[in-house]
Amino acid sequence: MTAPVLDIRDLRVSFRQDGRTIEAVKGVSFTVGKGETVALVGESGSGKSVTALSTVSLLGPNACVAGSARYRDREMIGADEATLRHVRGNDISFIFQEPMTSLNPLHTLERQIAESLVLHQGLSGDAVRARIVELLTKVGIDNPERRLKDYPHQLSGGQRQRVMIAMALANGPELLVADEPTTALDVTIQAQILDLLAELKDREGLSLLFISHDLGIVRRIADRVCVMQGGEIVEQGPVEEIFANPRHPYTQKLLAAEPEGRPDPVPEGAEEILSTEDLRIWFPIQRGFLRKTVGHVKAVNAATLSVRAGETLGIVGESGSGKTTLALAIMRLIESKGPILYLGQDISGWRPRELRRLRRDMQIVFQDPYGSLSPRMTAEQIIAEGLTVHGVEPGRDRREMVAEIMAEVGLDPATMERYPHEFSGGQRQRIAIARAMILRPRVVVLDEPTSALDMTVQVQIVELLRELQRRHGLAYLFISHDLRVVRALAHKVMVMKAGDIVEAGAGDAVFDAPRTDYTRELMAAAFGQHGKGATGAKTRQSPS
Repeated sequence: MTAPVLDIRDLRVSFRQDGRTIEAVKGVSFTVGKGETVALVGESGSGKSVTALSTVSLLGPNACVAGSARYRDREMIGADEATLRHVRGNDISFIFQEPMTSLNPLHTLERQIAESLVLHQGLSGDAVRARIVELLTKVGIDNPERRLKDYPHQLSGGQRQRVMIAMALANGPELLVADEPTTALDVTIQAQILDLLAELKDREGLSLLFISHDLGIVRRIADRVCVMQGGEIVEQGPVEEIFANPRHPYTQKLLAAEPEGRPDPVPEGAEEILSTEDLRIWFPIQRGFLRKTVGHVKAVNAATLSVRAGETLGIVGESGSGKTTLALAIMRLIESKGPILYLGQDISGWRPRELRRLRRDMQIVFQDPYGSLSPRMTAEQIIAEGLTVHGVEPGRDRREMVAEIMAEVGLDPATMERYPHEFSGGQRQRIAIARAMILRPRVVVLDEPTSALDMTVQVQIVELLRELQRRHGLAYLFISHDLRVVRALAHKVMVMKAGDIVEAGAGDAVFDAPRTDYTRELMAAAFGQHGKGATGAKTRQSPS
């Protein structure tokens, strides 16, 4: 039996912080064999990424690492800088979650990929350029010669991730560490990236350490699974065995963390809260000294929709399809053409002063709770912000109202003096929901509110949103590329592509019998009926 490519034994990692020692990884042991895909699975804070980064000493100076991490016959823990520099990028390469933060926005693709080739292989001139074109072709970038001078912002999310994979492959590594490489991507792009990784793994003879919190993806791509909780591996084994017969309660909890059920029926005779007819959002393209309009970016074309009290309209589609733009126009935050009816009144021509009284009734919850909450404000200040703008209800105490809404969304009112960084991701999203709900709105726009959360937390937020809708008769516009969550929440579904509504109807009808090829492609990508598994030998279905 050949020696493993990576052999982790009793790995322990702790961090010194504010005079305290925090244990992040506690005695982890596993191996990655030649040509094998091993997945590290667990929720945020379980120690997955810390484990991976410690294999080549990429942790900060406040980290204390003990145990053994051997690449082939070389010990990486405590290795000298020369050894680590040789292994990093040459033998072990990383692909990170968010390519936009990993790529330098000021450098072209050619310069960024060339850096590794010059540093590790000593290539120069035409040889570097030829190798870059070869790598971009290998990862599926069209017309690579024409993209060499592009900057990261000129690429789509999927293209940026392909560039990250090209950089990781530049020096022919033996082990590829992929840390949540598809989390920020649309379902169809996720499927493409997973298929690309599987294809490259077979073609290049790579071993893959795949880090994820999404068990559907893990089931599709991995050969073996290590389940992490609180810095420890609580269960590991072949993927089929773990999914078919999970033994540890935490593994069972993760496998059960799938949004289930359907929303409550819309009450009979429910009032129509919001509607649009042929709503158009075009942005002018202006050129020259006089800023002459020479064309338009057609973000949304002829959008017609309606939503009643107690009803959820799910708006789905890939990035750039116009989902968020449509919602912002309905909220009158950007210009549009066409009627927008709120409780029967056309608000499309209302001026800012008239719209001010409408803002209380129409609220929005954003995708990233950490980015949308001010780090300098306490939970109480964040939640009460709308009350400051619109006024506290007569006879009500502001702090009392904050405590009441915090309890309603499942937060302990005793924590209202804490700051956002002192809460978990799920708690931060509950704060964002409380901020919207304290004004008792009629319509809430939910823009990817679960995509940044762990699977178990997603389920909790879905249940919370259902309960709030049930209790207050809320109308939801729910924007998402996660069709599993949409199916659990939406009464109606609208599918958008490149600004057009390509399909719309009752949720079950759209999910069970999609009429367009594009919708069928989205369904296949979301529910695991697309492409090959990691080994290329079979398709692994997602547990949905």
